[in-house]
Amino acid sequence: MQIADRLKKIPPYLFVELRKKINKAKAEGIDVISLAIGDPVEPTPDSIIDELCKKARDPENHRYPTDEEKGMLAFRQEIARWYNTRYGVSLDPGMEILGLIGSKEGCHHFVLGCINPGDTVLMTDPGYPAYRASILMGGGVPYNVPILAENRYFPVFEDIPTDVAKKARGIFLNYPNNPTGACATRGFFDRLVEFARQFDIAVCYDNPYGEILFDGQERLSFLMASGAKDVGVELNSLSKLFNMTGWRIGMAVGNVDIISAMSKVKENTDSGIFNPIQYAGLHALKYEAKNIDHMLKIYGRRREMVLETLRRIGIVFDAPKGTFYLWVPVPRGMKSLEFTNLLFDKAAIVVAAGTAYGQYGEGYIRIALTVSDARLREALERIERALS
Repeated sequence: MQIADRLKKIPPYLFVELRKKINKAKAEGIDVISLAIGDPVEPTPDSIIDELCKKARDPENHRYPTDEEKGMLAFRQEIARWYNTRYGVSLDPGMEILGLIGSKEGCHHFVLGCINPGDTVLMTDPGYPAYRASILMGGGVPYNVPILAENRYFPVFEDIPTDVAKKARGIFLNYPNNPTGACATRGFFDRLVEFARQFDIAVCYDNPYGEILFDGQERLSFLMASGAKDVGVELNSLSKLFNMTGWRIGMAVGNVDIISAMSKVKENTDSGIFNPIQYAGLHALKYEAKNIDHMLKIYGRRREMVLETLRRIGIVFDAPKGTFYLWVPVPRGMKSLEFTNLLFDKAAIVVAAGTAYGQYGEGYIRIALTVSDARLREALERIERALS
């Protein structure tokens, strides 16, 4: 049986491979603690679950979703209100907002809607692996743009060869950044808009961690920049904000033409988001912003737990202030994969090797703060014993 050649270009998805490794060890009776996957252990707030249950009992909501190609108008209106309240950004619910089955879906739709086979698409290295998969599935050609600690994990646009920039039709960017935790600035947004205009590049700015910030870091949306809507869209998600990773609900907002193109792809791909989930998402945005503050206290506490343990074992670094990840340098003289294997073999701790996010991830691991305090404390004790 023949399979499509495009699949041969796509490496195994990082988190699927990690789950296989974890399940194999557990089957052998090993008590594995995974700090590798950004999946909050805390439950979705009760009021959101209650709203889902209530709306799911209405037979009208068992049919194809309302306004299936773009998402329920009421949901899109609530997204517009959220963006105006949180970021001061005005959005037209009819033309500038598209409901998504999670922001990951939006990456695929952006490529299929904006990129032709053979077009170059820029992405950061290190970067979220799903961007590369989306580019390759759409027939695009990924081009890695380094983001390094000495540049505060920002791309240096001037270092991108002019011939590459001229061929590029799209760019994926993500701040607060997965995996590094780096946060954008208003000045960076201005440079991004200028670069995109100069070379006619469509921007896909992925912002699912936009509210997960520490130590007074400013909350920002790419669309706050002057001219941002002229060049791109922002993807966002309820997954990280309201502990709704499994619910699969998010949005794309911004440029009318890109939203229209993504919508056309989506309407020919699926039949929209289940109405009760959209109602629950609307409820979350309208009434559960307090959950974000609640989770920030939890993540902040866990963040300090990890940093304190790392300091005791001699790993000291200036941690960026976004996401619920820590991008941790490995001990001197070790490689990323070597260190991850050591932690697994000696402590039954799973972390993500930096090289899973690109060649410039060498020398780092990524630790997620999404396990319970008790399990995290145990994991840190195991790590300290293994490295002492």
